[in-house]
Amino acid sequence: MREGRGLIVRGETFEWSLRDGANQFAWLSGPNPGYGFAIGRTDGAALSEDEARDHIAAFLAEIDPTTVYLRD
Repeated sequence: MREGRGLIVRGETFEWSLRDGANQFAWLSGPNPGYGFAIGRTDGAALSEDEARDHIAAFLAEIDPTTVYLRD
C-alpha cells in the first residue's frame, strides 16, 4: 500500500496509511481535526481495500451525530 492513500466512504474522506504495523485512518473531512482510528494486524500487514472500507463504514456508524465523536 502506498503511504497516505485517500479513501472516500459514505461521502467522508479518510487518509489511510500503514505506520509501525498499524493501519491508520485520519478523518480528513470530519469536523474534529486529527480525529480518526487505527487497526492493527498481528502480521503488521496492510488491510485490503475492502477491509479498510468496511472498518471506515463501521467507524462512521458509531459516530454520535450530536458530538461527532464515537459514542460512549
